[in-house]
Amino acid sequence: MHQDIIDGLLQPVARISPKYFYDQCGSELFEAITRLPEYYPTRTERTLLKERAHDIAQAVGAVSTVIEPGAGNGEKGRVLCGILRPTHFVGVDISTEILQEGMARLRQEQPTVDARAVTADLTNHLELPADIPFAHRLVFYPGSSIGNFDPPQALEWLRRARTWIDNTGGLLIGIDLPKELAVLEAAYDDAAGVTARFNRNVLAHVNRLIGSDFDASQWSHRAFFNTKASRIEMHLEADRRQLVRWPGGRREFAQGERIHTENSYKYPLPAFSAMLREAGFTRARWWTDERHWFALIHAQP
Repeated sequence: MHQDIIDGLLQPVARISPKYFYDQCGSELFEAITRLPEYYPTRTERTLLKERAHDIAQAVGAVSTVIEPGAGNGEKGRVLCGILRPTHFVGVDISTEILQEGMARLRQEQPTVDARAVTADLTNHLELPADIPFAHRLVFYPGSSIGNFDPPQALEWLRRARTWIDNTGGLLIGIDLPKELAVLEAAYDDAAGVTARFNRNVLAHVNRLIGSDFDASQWSHRAFFNTKASRIEMHLEADRRQLVRWPGGRREFAQGERIHTENSYKYPLPAFSAMLREAGFTRARWWTDERHWFALIHAQP
């Protein structure tokens, strides 16, 4: 983790992986983002889950275990467990406290579900509990989180997810679809400035992780849609020239220089369906909202 952050900061265009957004404060800020009027993905996906519950249950069939990478507080997982009634649930996240709280709430609300919390980095190998059933698993990856990976990384992640299930299992994944520029950019640069706080908070987290001396107040939030790449980009822009130090290293940033903190790709359905097939999922069914802003896809081997 330490070297990963430093390597990113020393790139010609500095980068910090979005996985470092999610310390306790970052996780709480993201939950606040999901409630903002501009941030449509969570609200739209939640509505899809509820309105299409019967269709999803029929398509998925019998499920022994739901595995949710990036589970966060487990809110969507609890909704899905209410629909599918699995015997096991495995929530995976890098933010331990938020995850533990979510799993505790799931156990309280649905005591028949054996809910486990696994703290892990989704970009690395995932070690699942050895005693959960292998047959009839469902990998649940909501929130268009797959969009945070560049396409080759997204394909690799989907291939890894395929190894977590056998031929009786499946994947239920949410993707954000291309739409009007104004809608996209407002979702990542809200009027209240919550997303800006979320973006700057990564510097405070990095300071704790590697001992650096970033002054978050000297960085501005920038978010825009890259039409050519079909992705939202988030950056932090230096308000003035500054030198950032950490034990054993440093980097000088010019005024206006940026640190790239996140991409969020918006995939057309045909392009994402092709990626699923390449990853080993040969059958897929999807549901979209009335405005075709968001899609839930159930894919099977």
